[in-house]
Amino acid sequence: MDLQEQLKSLFPDHAPEENTSVPDEKGIWMQDDPIICKYEKRKGKPITILEGYTGADSDFKRLAKELKQKLSVGGSFKDDKIIIQGDFRDKIMEILKEKGFKVKRVGG
Repeated sequence: MDLQEQLKSLFPDHAPEENTSVPDEKGIWMQDDPIICKYEKRKGKPITILEGYTGADSDFKRLAKELKQKLSVGGSFKDDKIIIQGDFRDKIMEILKEKGFKVKRVGG
C-alpha cells in the first residue's frame, strides 16, 4: 500500500488538487529602471558590478547564481550588488536582455 492509498483511507472526503502549473523560468520580477552594469578594478583585478535592481533580494541572488554558472566565473552578492570576477559586461548585458531586463552600461 503506497502513501496515496493510505491517505485516501485516512481522509476519504479529501480530493487532492491537481497541480498542473509549471514554475515560470522568468519568475524574476521585471522592473522599469535599467540595471546598471559597470566595470571596476579592485586590487588590480577587473570586476563587473550589477546594481539598481529594485525587486526581492532572493530574485537578485538567483540571478547572480545563474550568471556565475553561465559565465563559469566566481562572484558574490553584497549590499544589493552582484559582483562578478572579470570583465564580462558584454556577455552579461546580452544574457540580461534575453531575459527581458533593461541594462545600462556605465564606464568605459
